[in-house]
Amino acid sequence: MCKNTEVKVVIIEDDPMVQEVNKKMVEKVNGFIVVATARDGKTGVEHCQIYQPNLVLLDIYMPEQDGIQTIKALRHHNINVEVIVISAAEDREMVRNMMQHGAIDYLIKPFKYSRLVEALNKYRDYHFHFYGNDSVDQEMIDLWINKRSEANHKENALPKGLNKQTLQQITNLLERKNSSISADEAASCIGISRVTARRYLDYLEKGGAVEIVLQYGTVGRPVNRYQLMRKVNKNSS
Repeated sequence: MCKNTEVKVVIIEDDPMVQEVNKKMVEKVNGFIVVATARDGKTGVEHCQIYQPNLVLLDIYMPEQDGIQTIKALRHHNINVEVIVISAAEDREMVRNMMQHGAIDYLIKPFKYSRLVEALNKYRDYHFHFYGNDSVDQEMIDLWINKRSEANHKENALPKGLNKQTLQQITNLLERKNSSISADEAASCIGISRVTARRYLDYLEKGGAVEIVLQYGTVGRPVNRYQLMRKVNKNSS
C-alpha cells in the first residue's frame, strides 16, 4: 500500500450509537476510511473476508461472537488485518489475551479522541515500516519500538503544574458525588484553591472524561458545573 492510499477500516461494535461515533472519529483522520461496520463478531469476520480491510476496530462484549472469538477467527482464516481493540473491558487478563492474539493497541472506553488519533497514526507508521518494504533491518525495528515507548510516555504525562494524585482525588470526588459539581465545591472538598480545581476539571473536560453543565441563576453569568461522561454499560458493549 502506498502512502497516498486510504487505510480501509472495518468497525466491529454492537452498540449502533457507539459504532456511528467511532466511524465519524475515524474518518476525521486523514487517510482513513470505514468500508464496513458490523454489530457482532461473526458478521465482522465475513465483512473482513469481503472488503479486505487493513485495520479492524474491535469491541469485546458482543452477541453471536465476542471479541476474543473474533480475533481468533481472523487469525484462523488467515485474514491479513491488524486489530485495535476498543472496549470497556479493563481487566489485565483480558488485555493480555487480546495482545497475545495480535492486537496492536487497546483503548478503554471512554477514551480521548486524541488517543484514537494516536492509535491510528501509530498503526499507519507500523504499516509503512513493516509492509512497505520486503525486509526490515534492526534500525527500522528499533525506530518503531522507540516511537511506541515515546507515545506511551506522552499519553501518561500531565501538563505542567498538574499531578496524578490530585487528578485522582478530583476523579474520585466526581464518582462519589454521582452528579455535577462546581470548581468551588471541588476546591472545598479536596482542600485546594478554586483556580487549581478549575484547571483539573478543565483538563478532564478537554480529555473527554467529563462534560460541562451550565447552571443558570437569577442574575449574573451561568456557573460551569462538571460531571463525568456517561460510561457505556460493560455488559452491552
